[in-house]
Amino acid sequence: MSANHVVIWVDHREAHILYFDASLNQMIKTDGAHPHLHHKANEIGSGNAPEEHAFFHQVISAVKDAHEILIVGPGSAKNELQKHAVAHDPAIAQKIVGVETVDHPTDGQVLNFAKQFFHKVDQLRGI
Repeated sequence: MSANHVVIWVDHREAHILYFDASLNQMIKTDGAHPHLHHKANEIGSGNAPEEHAFFHQVISAVKDAHEILIVGPGSAKNELQKHAVAHDPAIAQKIVGVETVDHPTDGQVLNFAKQFFHKVDQLRGI
């Protein structure tokens, strides 16, 4: 699937991948077998929920043909997805033009947010 602009709304359970051609939109979910871990006092480590590498790889692979990617979401998963792309799929990571915080909007609201975001990016580039 190829599209100029793609937005990914992601949390630790699912990802909504929205292309600017509505016929290409898709949703990817985890199998739910990975519980979220929380930081405990006096323990070593960041305390973040474990990164779901297989899930993130599936999401990033789904947008490999996109020209520009925006990642949005309510929590840390959006940043973890970007880190995964940088570490494991650097060619795709270079296509990520932004990572933004949004709550739990509808797919239509995500798409409208992305259109406004990419319009601003295009204006800054003089396109």
